[in-house]
Amino acid sequence: MKTADVLIIIDMQNGVCHYKDQSIGNLEYLIERINERITDYASEEKPIIFIQHTDDYLEKGTQKWEIIPELNKSHSEYFIEKSHPNSFYQTDLKEVLEKLDAQKIEICGVETEYCVDSTVKFAHGLGYTVQMQKEIHSAWDNAWMTGDQTVRFYEEIWHDSFVTFI
Repeated sequence: MKTADVLIIIDMQNGVCHYKDQSIGNLEYLIERINERITDYASEEKPIIFIQHTDDYLEKGTQKWEIIPELNKSHSEYFIEKSHPNSFYQTDLKEVLEKLDAQKIEICGVETEYCVDSTVKFAHGLGYTVQMQKEIHSAWDNAWMTGDQTVRFYEEIWHDSFVTFI
């Protein structure tokens, strides 16, 4: 399958994907699809960047902060910490992408309406070509929509304005 210059995986952390006795929507499917993308990028020797959110709940070094063990992290050489939904805000993501001469990025991860959305829109605003596979991001159910509805809602917003779906 077609790849971009870089794969960016957002917030696939224990404390984001699991809360109490529940898991974020379609987690098994999401893990499978992200691992497929990791394999695609690794086979082409293209960079993979993991983004990890850090805050009072997701304290660095704790089990909640760690990337879920089901993801293949062995091919990634870049791990970037953030403390804001936008993965570019007060991080070195832009500098890393410049060092890698990346113009086209692929984004996946969680949570759709927070960190994925803000990163997609900011990356677009910086001039990156952003691509995604449909449903390779996820959200929790909320008072207004299910996680699946949130995913579809944001894909409609992003389509052809911010993201090219592959």
